[in-house]
Amino acid sequence: MNISKLLTEKLLAALAEIGLEVPDPSRIQVKPADDLRYGDYQSTVAMMLAKPAGKNPRVIASELMEHLDVAALAEVSIAGPGFLNFTITSETWSVLAKKQWQDPNHSVQVVPKPETVVIDFSAPNVAKPMHIGHIRSTIIGECLGRIASRLGHKVIKDNHIGDWGTQFGMVTWAWKKEVNEEQLRIEPLQELLRLYRSATDACKEDESIKDACRQELVALQDGNPENLAIWNRCLELSRKGLDEIYTRLDVSFDHWLGESSYNDALALLVEKLKSQDLARESDGALCVFSDESGKPKNDPFKVNRDGEWQDYPMIVRKKDGAFNYATTDIATVVFRADEWKAEKVWYVVDFRQGGHFKQLFEVSRRFGYDQIDLVHVAFGTILGKDGKPLKTRAGDLPQLANVLNDAVKAAREVVGNKSHLNTEEEKDELAELIGVNSVKFTELSHHRMSDYVFDLDKMVALEGDTAPYLFYSYVRARSIFRKLEEGAVDTLDAKKLTITEPAEIHLVRMLTRFGDNVSVVLDDFRPNILATYLLELARSFHSFFEACPVLRAEGETRESRLILCDLTSRVIKDGLNLLGIQVPERM
Repeated sequence: MNISKLLTEKLLAALAEIGLEVPDPSRIQVKPADDLRYGDYQSTVAMMLAKPAGKNPRVIASELMEHLDVAALAEVSIAGPGFLNFTITSETWSVLAKKQWQDPNHSVQVVPKPETVVIDFSAPNVAKPMHIGHIRSTIIGECLGRIASRLGHKVIKDNHIGDWGTQFGMVTWAWKKEVNEEQLRIEPLQELLRLYRSATDACKEDESIKDACRQELVALQDGNPENLAIWNRCLELSRKGLDEIYTRLDVSFDHWLGESSYNDALALLVEKLKSQDLARESDGALCVFSDESGKPKNDPFKVNRDGEWQDYPMIVRKKDGAFNYATTDIATVVFRADEWKAEKVWYVVDFRQGGHFKQLFEVSRRFGYDQIDLVHVAFGTILGKDGKPLKTRAGDLPQLANVLNDAVKAAREVVGNKSHLNTEEEKDELAELIGVNSVKFTELSHHRMSDYVFDLDKMVALEGDTAPYLFYSYVRARSIFRKLEEGAVDTLDAKKLTITEPAEIHLVRMLTRFGDNVSVVLDDFRPNILATYLLELARSFHSFFEACPVLRAEGETRESRLILCDLTSRVIKDGLNLLGIQVPERM
């Protein structure tokens, strides 16, 4: 039962009965009240229709009250200039709690028209360890994938790794001179990074080495057997290192179609762009220019320099005949549309790539792929405590594995001081779970476009808007059942469920909002909506737990409160799982 939807339908029926014309019924809504002192739900319809109807809004509200058929659902009152307030009855709350408890989906409903959605996220460069800059794309992308799947969409998660770029020429050059096979076996990504840095340093000292690295890349792209063998080993070793990180983060992909997957399609793609007059030569390169159909300020192929609008084309083939990631990205659109029949593609990528995606989407539209909804799901920057983008003392981006290890170490200190677990092994496992998932929750609890400060001490704290606070809430709700006989949950009878106390009502009020909060996350790709909801639910549970004794209660009251504890734990666990976060059973 969706209360907002049901009350809205009742309100539209009442409007018809009093003869008020509604030009756009979709604007008539009953929404959760901002201030619970006045009721659970609220509508501003009387004020909205007052002027066109030529009536006082309170008069309209009074007329609607007389015709609203909601007696079994809610009590109605009028406030202020004409707000209609709905206070849900305790009987209705009992029915809602019962239905949600019996529903394995906890009131989350699938969308009426599911679509095929491709999510392009994480996408690190091969032959380098993942760094802190990859964490936002990886975690947000996984969360969006889980929620979209839960809502009924067909989700395809694609890790479009950078496996065909300039770095391979440099790694190959250094590999042939100084690869350490033992280090490749022990720490493959660190050894590949060392080779890359060695080549980078050498290029700075000797310009001829830069040319030598370029020649190694050309040889690779021409199919040189030795270079291909090195490239394949790089891919194999990188995949092993990346899988270790993704396993820790509980992130998975359906495909790993990197840049190299489209290499054979690029020449033909560029010829098609030329034949359709979408691309033309400029200074030896092949470029896509503006079609001059819109205003320059809204044109991704224009840039304002010194007060004058100038061309800012997308290069699809360089002067030397090489293709670039822009060419590859066009090829991915074609592939995802033609092969996967994608209806939506979400690119979870740093906001600084916004200009590139605007060009990509426009080229795709002009190339005949305007039926696909292409979206850049941008995000902001992770900051250090100094308020600047997070970096190591050496000025590098911190490696993701090191960041996670530091988080686990911080969590271990908290666990060691406050955990009720018996063995050190159990505490280590709990620290790993808390540390990694605290980093993930902190990411998801912020609006994706906001910058935030990376503060491990706050992330792993048991109090505040943190993952450990939610873990504690879940464990507290489950711990009560460890005091009962095994299988006690299975004997609970929803027929006896009665909700009467204010703390019980508020807890159910929050529980019933779970489905609505899940469904709106994708409206603007905001996992923080669900994260914030879970924190509010946890706070309402603790208030209930303090105000309403459970095991000391008797009869139907005890039965009802046990059901609420069970339902709360299930919703918290379900919600965290949609965020990609695991929960501990004990702390």
